[in-house]
Amino acid sequence: MQIDFSAREITVKLVYYGPALSGKTTNLQSLHDQSSAETRGRMMTLDTRDDRTLFFDMLPLTFTTEGGFAVRVKLFTVPGQVIHESTRRLVLSGADGVAFIADSRVAETQANAAAFRDLKANLKANDLELRALPLVIQFNKRDLPDIRSDQELAAQAERGKEPVFRATAVKHDGVVDTFLGLLHLTLRALDRQNDLRGKFGFDRRSFLSAVAARFGDVSIDAHLARALTAPGGELSLAEGA
Repeated sequence: MQIDFSAREITVKLVYYGPALSGKTTNLQSLHDQSSAETRGRMMTLDTRDDRTLFFDMLPLTFTTEGGFAVRVKLFTVPGQVIHESTRRLVLSGADGVAFIADSRVAETQANAAAFRDLKANLKANDLELRALPLVIQFNKRDLPDIRSDQELAAQAERGKEPVFRATAVKHDGVVDTFLGLLHLTLRALDRQNDLRGKFGFDRRSFLSAVAARFGDVSIDAHLARALTAPGGELSLAEGA
């Protein structure tokens, strides 16, 4: 997180990670397409031969805290190809939260696992620990045949602490849910680390409700309720959660 006191602005960095062609870029394009014009900034794409590295600023998120601070969210995605490891490591630097975008097809299980190991290694190279970083997992491409079942994904969610979302990014399904789930966990962690409420009058529920409204009329609670979680691991916005 970066705080610019002169501009009265807080900047948060979120990274979308995963194997090649799992739908990371499609997620960001979907968020860009679904957000209101006054919310999204200019979308920038840097093309590689087989994959894409893309980031866009969602700027401005027209919300101001009671203390007068604006929140600027930067979204990045990394190329999944093995040869671009140095790029992935660089993009992860300074990340406040990560969305791991997995391919739902059974045939891609090994690719998902390899990418997750790569994520842990590159976080370590940046002096970041996976268990300490806000993380959500999205299983994309739910519209394809031969995918892992909902029951399998629910069982995986019960074994871990990370919320699991189901998505079909090309149809905009589950994309905003994943983003808001990650933003919620990230802001909760940053608030605990930096006392955002005490220092800046930052109210997480009000902010997330305002962000959700920029993507349509589904409430923040309804978005978060779509996550698969372990018992007791629900994405609660209750006071103190």
